[in-house]
Amino acid sequence: MNKEKLLKKIQSAHQGNLFSLEIPKNTKEDENKIEDLVKELEREGKIKLREYVQREYSVYLHGIIKYVSD
Repeated sequence: MNKEKLLKKIQSAHQGNLFSLEIPKNTKEDENKIEDLVKELEREGKIKLREYVQREYSVYLHGIIKYVSD
């Protein structure tokens, strides 16, 4: 997964400007990559993360989309 794919998943999982998304993970490396991508999107000002939950087999994201580009 790369940053653009993650942003598209977030955009498809939103209602208004809020999003809620659960991303499956296979390894600890997947979890770290997702966390890094989310932090990068936050630094760029595209999203504001309210909740980041690491579950056994997935990562749950909840937040606000600040900037949507088509």
